[in-house]
Amino acid sequence: MKLLLTILSFLAISHGAWGQKSQKRIVCYYNAQSSLRSGLAKFPTASLEYALQFCTHLMYGYAGLTRESFEIASLNVDLDMFHFRQITQMKRVFPDLKIFLSLGGDYDIDEVDPQKYVHFLEGGKPLYDNFIHSSVTMLKNNGFDGLDLAFQFPRNKPRKVHGTLGTYWKKFKKLFTGNFIVDPEAETHKAQFTEFAQSLKSAYSHENLSLALTVLPNVNSSWYFDIPTIHNQFEYINLFAFDFLTPERNPEEADFTAPIFLKDEQNRLPHYNIDFQVKYWLDNGCPANKLNLGVATYGRTWKMTTDSQLSGMPVVPETFGPADAGVMSNKAGLLSWPEICGLLNKASTANGFRGPNAALQKVVDIERKYGNYAFRPADENNEHGIWISFDDPDFAGHKADYARQKGLGGIALYDLSYDDFRGLCTGAKFPILRSVQNVID
Repeated sequence: MKLLLTILSFLAISHGAWGQKSQKRIVCYYNAQSSLRSGLAKFPTASLEYALQFCTHLMYGYAGLTRESFEIASLNVDLDMFHFRQITQMKRVFPDLKIFLSLGGDYDIDEVDPQKYVHFLEGGKPLYDNFIHSSVTMLKNNGFDGLDLAFQFPRNKPRKVHGTLGTYWKKFKKLFTGNFIVDPEAETHKAQFTEFAQSLKSAYSHENLSLALTVLPNVNSSWYFDIPTIHNQFEYINLFAFDFLTPERNPEEADFTAPIFLKDEQNRLPHYNIDFQVKYWLDNGCPANKLNLGVATYGRTWKMTTDSQLSGMPVVPETFGPADAGVMSNKAGLLSWPEICGLLNKASTANGFRGPNAALQKVVDIERKYGNYAFRPADENNEHGIWISFDDPDFAGHKADYARQKGLGGIALYDLSYDDFRGLCTGAKFPILRSVQNVID
């Protein structure tokens, strides 16, 4: 490790570009568990170090909350007890890099208390003080510059599939029942989160620690964030405007997972796009330079069936949940960018366009508004069908251009381990990270 740091220090001095960080933020998320994966999916420390030449901030994921006492805690003590310091010491090579510890995300899953983060807020000042003390100790002892709050608030109810008759019936029902409320106490929880953020910010200011906020996908900002009040508590805010639809939440239909703009047809919901989410924060008083636009380095995948139609044009009906897991990502319904690239470049050994050996058909969004997709229809046995919504490096660049035109503070890339860190696709390492960094400036 010391030898590697010495070599990188020499390269950083001798290669001028390494010393020229982006004028905008490039917030890079690092899932520490990716260092424990096997085979080509393993994300080695050397690859992380290579990526940091493009990043202004690094988010180390993830820490969690202990049940009942609500202190901050490692989610993998055997890894983090040494890895925390190993990562924060990279500031020796990249002295301008800021490294934050991220709390929550989608990793602090508590089956006993699924609403743990809400229950923490309901506990009030005694729990807040307990958390503040434990977090200051953990951050200071391990060399972190700050904390990122990626709170697991209740998520929006998924869009439901409706035929024409079903759509009219849904509108009729709303006359009597109103919209479905996921969290009846949302206004109370919003006020509690504001109080907690203010207490945390005050304590961190005395300790020379920074505070950031990550808004997770499908968390309703109007329910939980008093934007005019809280934006001053955070150095910056990462808006994860992706995964609006996923095969887990929406198993029966496939659509663009992170469009920039609304494609106003087929009963799409008006808030399932980047532009709506960004404008909401801006219109409610958040300075544009505080916001970083989230960009995912993976795609979402559905199983197409024989009833999903042959065109592949979204919204794709009659899908059957998540497609099979990839060899690298090892998660059903999700493929990393190099896995998607490999499928797109795979030569067909089939005579037709269906079956296990047929190539995928890629459809590029020439309007640069909604995203790319690729698909292979199911065969006559209702097998081997797949539909993928994804951002390639070019489309990630379009999103960075949107952020630049809106005057946003930068890009939040989630996450480094799903980018092509080995250069398997074209030989270029971290093509999505490079693309957004090139465009945002």
